Amino acid sequence: MKKGLFSKVDSKAANTSPKGIASASLALVAGLCIGQAHAEESFFDNWLENVSKTQENQPHWMTPLVTVTPRLEQEYRFDYNHLDKPHGVMVDNYGAGKGLEIIPSENTEIIFGVPAYIDQSTSKAATTGTGWGDASLLFKYRLAAANEENGNYIVSAFLGASLPTGSDKYTNHHTIITPTIAAGKGWGDRNSGVDVQSTLGIALPTGNVAELGRLVVWNTALQGHVGKFWPEVEASYTHWYDGPHAGKNQLVVTYGATVGRFEIEKRMKAIVGIGYQTVQGTEDVTLNHGVVATVRVTF
Repeated sequence: MKKGLFSKVDSKAANTSPKGIASASLALVAGLCIGQAHAEESFFDNWLENVSKTQENQPHWMTPLVTVTPRLEQEYRFDYNHLDKPHGVMVDNYGAGKGLEIIPSENTEIIFGVPAYIDQSTSKAATTGTGWGDASLLFKYRLAAANEENGNYIVSAFLGASLPTGSDKYTNHHTIITPTIAAGKGWGDRNSGVDVQSTLGIALPTGNVAELGRLVVWNTALQGHVGKFWPEVEASYTHWYDGPHAGKNQLVVTYGATVGRFEIEKRMKAIVGIGYQTVQGTEDVTLNHGVVATVRVTF
């Protein structure tokens, strides 16, 4: 027998002695375990290396506070929103439906949205209380991109789904499908510059359209950066086609900044951000004003 993971074993003893058979079996199992561990380590190393190559082929902008970036990201994200809504409704939203973002292959990303924990207070007992929001999934496909040295732009397509998994007070009771197109353009380099990132999508409920409505949302973020500081102004315009808000429009403007990326260990980096939201020039349909905050760890 060749030398390697297993030492030489007397073939006669191995065939006739219970101790020899047991020793050979243990050696075989140990060898298989070591081989499996090496294979798994190699798989994750290769995967992370491919993630780095994929991200190198796109701009290195920061993900805005509200607008979903057309860039591909790999991170865990937790947001907090405090919202002052019309008719005396106050909402604290822990998580805001963010969660785990993974790049499984070149040009693709999947976001697994963790259900938010919602604490709402109103003058009506029926709508006051705590509970979980709906889970969500978002698939991104990057159509075209170039990093800062080769054009500084990106175009992507999204397909999102909100799943009716939440508490009775806070679930939509139906799946909502949201196809979206996203794009961005930057000027400058990796140390300083400005960029614009924008998305246009439509929310399509699979049931109870009269209550949930169909709505078009257009988000645009104007972002600058110097080093690790990323100030921004975002506009989120919503138009309702159906439902109780049919025909209404709302423009929410967010003023904020994010700071990062701060190295934690090897690939892991931390990002924090905060912003203030207010309605400008339109009816206060779903918001008067609010505060948004974010914590992210990229890997």
